[in-house]
Amino acid sequence: MSASQNRLAGLTNDLRAEWEQTKHYWNDAKSQEFEQRFMSELIPAVNQTISTIESLELVLTKLRNDCE
Repeated sequence: MSASQNRLAGLTNDLRAEWEQTKHYWNDAKSQEFEQRFMSELIPAVNQTISTIESLELVLTKLRNDCE
């Protein structure tokens, strides 16, 4: 699962960088609305997802160890 976490984090960082570049060209009320509605919610959601994956990985590791 660590690979999934890394991939998700990497893709999110790529998206964030692309959005920052886009804001140089698209800077009006609609772009601000888009950022507020989608981008500002996406980053915390991804961070929470990564944290949840980490917790799940710990549980699965414990489960594997308990079954051996």
